Amino acid sequence: MITPVLTTLAFVQHPDGQRVLMVHRIARPGDDQLGKFNGLGGKVERDEDVVAGMRRELREEACLEVDSMRLRGTVSWPGFNADGSDVFGFVFMVDAWHGDIPAANVEGPLSWQRVDQLGELPMWEGDRYFLPLVFDETIGQFHAVIPYENGLPTGASWSVL
Repeated sequence: MITPVLTTLAFVQHPDGQRVLMVHRIARPGDDQLGKFNGLGGKVERDEDVVAGMRRELREEACLEVDSMRLRGTVSWPGFNADGSDVFGFVFMVDAWHGDIPAANVEGPLSWQRVDQLGELPMWEGDRYFLPLVFDETIGQFHAVIPYENGLPTGASWSVL
């Protein structure tokens, strides 16, 4: 049985439908994700549901308000954290939003990246397994497991609905 940290992860679509908002985590030297690109999100707080947590994270990290979002799936990352603890994430696609996105947040610069070029960015190796599922509109939802050992994925499996 796992006892994971619950997290959210959003891919905010640009109005052109070809790009998503990413953060390049270069601002905090002690960041365990230093140098990596990632979607936006973070830990779900004790007194909030995952949707409220996702909305809060987007407000905090990108000064935007969600008008429409969809749960694309979940990812379980057993052993992901440096101490070997587990993470479980809810992955959302944000289809509509409003607000003035800043050039950067406390983690680093924010930028619009082409969906078809995300695989060329420095990111967690495990993200390469599930990112295609996020953007595959023929899939209703995906639910993945990507075990980690010593900071690297040992494989991946998933189910689709």
